[in-house]
Amino acid sequence: MTATPSTTVANLRDLGGTPLAGGRTVRPGLVLRSGQLDRMDPAADPVVAALGLRTVVDFRTDAERADHPDRVPEGARLIVANVLADKVTSGEMPAAAQLKHILRDPVLAERELGGGKAEALFEETYRSFVSSGSGQAAYRTLLTELAAPDAGPLLFHCTAGKDRTGWAATVVLGLLGADEETVMAEYLSVNPAVRQAFAPMIEGFTASGGNPDIALALIGVVPSYLEAALDEVATRYGSMEKYVREGLGVPDEAVAALAARLVQ
Repeated sequence: MTATPSTTVANLRDLGGTPLAGGRTVRPGLVLRSGQLDRMDPAADPVVAALGLRTVVDFRTDAERADHPDRVPEGARLIVANVLADKVTSGEMPAAAQLKHILRDPVLAERELGGGKAEALFEETYRSFVSSGSGQAAYRTLLTELAAPDAGPLLFHCTAGKDRTGWAATVVLGLLGADEETVMAEYLSVNPAVRQAFAPMIEGFTASGGNPDIALALIGVVPSYLEAALDEVATRYGSMEKYVREGLGVPDEAVAALAARLVQ
């Protein structure tokens, strides 16, 4: 798996090259992940232009999309798959969807997220990726699109490209046969890019008295977040395959088509 040095898309990574069972790998150039695409500019960014994106799946909330609408290459389809819709409807707004707002207010951050609350909130949100109706619908959409014969190169993303997007990458790689160590390494590999992208905000937050531990819990990813979602899968379904089949409702033939496209 490689980070791609785009100048207009943050945290752009190709899942291609990720090692799978039996000496196989993920085929490059077909499934990519990133942060939001509000600055995407294929005309000024040869890396993005060369991807030939045909499909973009946006996991963000309505508010996130309104604040920073995606720019997608001409001819590409944009599919909205709001992972957190159920939480927003119920009056919750998970930290994963309001990083920038929280980091502007150290007092609010300490009250809402100090003393380990940030980590606990993220773990609970990750469990909801697996168990909520909107999470299941969003990740079903992703896998169904990836299995389509005419999908072309597909990019999926959220805001920072680490939580909703991180779980999506875990599901895809787990389904294709990546082992747990590989999946966790891929999940954690976004930390340098995410911290770089948010560096000015983190510096401003800590300079105004914000707790650096809260900033790191919000901005980065840690193993316990992903482990919470994996535990939810194990508890509810017993395996990633059963989660995809029973929880997401993706038929076996779609899973087989997805593997045929993405594994080399």
